[in-house]
Amino acid sequence: MAIFDRIRQEVPARLLLVGDGPELPLAYRKARELGITPLVHGVGEQEEVVPLLSIADVFLLPSAQESFGLAALEAMACEVPVVASRVGGLPEVIEDGVSGFLHPPDAVDEMARSAIALLTDAPLHERVSQAACRRVREQFSVERVVPMYEACYRAVLR
Repeated sequence: MAIFDRIRQEVPARLLLVGDGPELPLAYRKARELGITPLVHGVGEQEEVVPLLSIADVFLLPSAQESFGLAALEAMACEVPVVASRVGGLPEVIEDGVSGFLHPPDAVDEMARSAIALLTDAPLHERVSQAACRRVREQFSVERVVPMYEACYRAVLR
């Protein structure tokens, strides 16, 4: 919530929280403490995220831990630039400064600066959005990933 609070002080913004989890009540409490509750909207767990991503300008993923980064990939596939923590598999998904921005997990000011840059610099936003989508298509497409899994399964079965 601190990242969003810094962003909204610089640019008009609203935060959409997607999903449920043990941290959600804490996020709402923090929004109340910061006086930004009217700017924070929660939609709970969603089957279809593409319609939500299609209205997003930036995807914030300030996780303390992440396994692979599927949520980041989904955003990138929808041409939404990602600002995330440099944890887990996210550095494999996001090329820092090219297809998104990575920062240490507690680097609130740095993440906010990256998001503000994306929201205020249209050419940067376009460049990162396009690079993100291209990265997903080139590195994580079904045509590329499925044969890797098949090769792995064949090796295990031998």
